[in-house]
Amino acid sequence: MEKLLGLYAQPYDPNRPLWCFDERPCQLIGDTLLPLPVEPGKPKRQDYQYERHGVCSVLLAVQPHTGLVFVQVRERRTALDYAEFMAALVAAHCPEGGQIVLVQDNLNTHTPAAFYQAFEPQDAYELMQRIEMHYTPKKASWLNMAEIQLSVLARQCLNRRIPSFLELAHEVHAWARQRNLSPVPIRWQFTPHMARIKFQRFYPNLAKL
Repeated sequence: MEKLLGLYAQPYDPNRPLWCFDERPCQLIGDTLLPLPVEPGKPKRQDYQYERHGVCSVLLAVQPHTGLVFVQVRERRTALDYAEFMAALVAAHCPEGGQIVLVQDNLNTHTPAAFYQAFEPQDAYELMQRIEMHYTPKKASWLNMAEIQLSVLARQCLNRRIPSFLELAHEVHAWARQRNLSPVPIRWQFTPHMARIKFQRFYPNLAKL
């Protein structure tokens, strides 16, 4: 925890930009009855019944210091999907001769081994050198700032019925383009000092030793 908090406290380094990555499942839901058209002075009316058309995954990375976001919508969230997302993120945003500093959750697909499942060994090795990986502690995914951006995405884009994979991908990428036109940096304020006060019970009491 303190390692991540110390990382978040560091100033922005253009040669080693910080990115936070996370993913979330999305249900594809359609209407069984067409919603009634909106009328002046009346709320939108929608039948409670719906049709479920499957699920997909939104993979998202955010650069906290600048607010830039990078997203993909995938039909699944396998090691291959993770590796291809990271390769695309590096190609788009890794500085020449630099590295991406990546914070992510402790999922079994979030490892350099995924690169070797997706690419030739030399390409996988080169990709691994471009990313410095850091992981949130187990049961502490709240330390991942990508969750903040996923919450914004859910409120601004995913809080409605979207019936198809292609439509959801179109809407998510349109949201990301609009978001990147006016990026909003994340002002992280929880410091190691604050953690030592809030989670004091988890630290050893040396006075009693």
